[in-house]
Amino acid sequence: MTGTNRALCIGGEWVPSLSGDTIEVRDPATGELVGTSAVANAADVDRAVAAAQAGFMRWNLLTADERAQILLRAAQLVDERTPEMAELLTREQGKPIPDSVKEISFGAQVIRYYAEQGRRVWGSIRPTVRKDIRSLVTWEPLGVVAAIVPWNYPVDLYAWKIGPALAAGNSVVVKPPVEAPLAIAAFVQCFIDAGLPEGVLSDLPGAFEAGSRLSEHPDVAAITATASTATGQAIMRSAAGTMKRVTLELGGHSPFIVLDDADVAEAAAAAARRSFSNAGQICIAVNRIFVADTIADEFAEAVAAEARAITLGHGVEAGITGGPVTTSAVIEKTRRHIDEAVAGGATLGAGGKHAAVRDGLDGSMFFEPTVLDHVSIDALVMREESFGPLVAMHRFGANDSVVDLANRGDYGLAAYVYGDDLDRAWGVAEGLHAGGVGVNINDVSELQAPFGGWKMSGFGRELGPEGLQGMMQQRHIRIRRRSA
Repeated sequence: MTGTNRALCIGGEWVPSLSGDTIEVRDPATGELVGTSAVANAADVDRAVAAAQAGFMRWNLLTADERAQILLRAAQLVDERTPEMAELLTREQGKPIPDSVKEISFGAQVIRYYAEQGRRVWGSIRPTVRKDIRSLVTWEPLGVVAAIVPWNYPVDLYAWKIGPALAAGNSVVVKPPVEAPLAIAAFVQCFIDAGLPEGVLSDLPGAFEAGSRLSEHPDVAAITATASTATGQAIMRSAAGTMKRVTLELGGHSPFIVLDDADVAEAAAAAARRSFSNAGQICIAVNRIFVADTIADEFAEAVAAEARAITLGHGVEAGITGGPVTTSAVIEKTRRHIDEAVAGGATLGAGGKHAAVRDGLDGSMFFEPTVLDHVSIDALVMREESFGPLVAMHRFGANDSVVDLANRGDYGLAAYVYGDDLDRAWGVAEGLHAGGVGVNINDVSELQAPFGGWKMSGFGRELGPEGLQGMMQQRHIRIRRRSA
């Protein structure tokens, strides 16, 4: 039971919620009804966790190779069904079709990667102080893993969580976003059709009640979530009672440093893409640009030109490069940041208002990509994540420490540096307080490298071998031989 009118998936079976509650999913570009979704409550979570406990035993009877074959088959099905899933994702979330295709395709790559990585888990025999002692160290699954997925990249981040968890031998209960649960249902069906055993994967769209129950549930061994910092703090408090392992990828507020020897056109295009892709609703979006004052005028105009070149519209239409925001709260916060910055002396380089769109679209959900220049270092937009189509520029001089400026604040998920002198740019990168730094590149995510934050941006790592290890635990078996 997938597609536009979805139920809960409990252990591989599509069932209604116990409360009977449902929610409408509407296209943010048009306001049209895309479908409906059942909404899970705490009792539904309990059902799913019970199924996951039984599923864990079934999944662990399989060898790593057998699990890999199922995951690889699921990834193949995702690839085959990507066109249909991409249109569904665009209609419920808003991003243009090419971006939805890219997201889903990368999700399939993540599943394939962890299918293979799961085959490469090994233990070791460690040295000991006695000849009659042997110490064996092995990696084991955790048990039932809970996952919470956000609405901005629902399919991609879903794969980041279930890929390593399943490859490690765990069963998984996921709370996907009620704002965008439909493409996820089709993604889950790929695993069911690939032969995933009963109970191994459950999918429960829900709100606070479901998330809270997952994080406090005594039979859940670990929880991994991508969420706001406030939600992450609530998860930590709730999980503490049962000493769960917690992996949190939380809010970001990424600086983008443009040194005086940077290629202005290249840096401007990169900054604009990372600022305005997905309407700025990205945890590693460029929020704050620090540009050397000697090139600031040229750079500011180049970024503004990139912003003005974005074609806003319904993401299912050809030629559209920017879509609506997903929720009205995004525009409310973006508007507040713009007004406060301009009142403090900032100038508007591009955007700053609701976009004019064709008839049939919901203009209240479209906002022009906005560039602010001459922004005070103390402005709200320089201290808070907008999570919308807005970027702010602050100019720095030869006597300013741009590293200190960039490190201001509580967040440390991603940062970016552009400059022609690689030694200099590298030195700046090593001084930044962030879990990922891009030097002359506007993306810090790499399938085979760890992704995660410092400071209030969370802890734990996804992707890479570290993502798999985060879903496992070590066991030490110390054996005394009777004859050495």
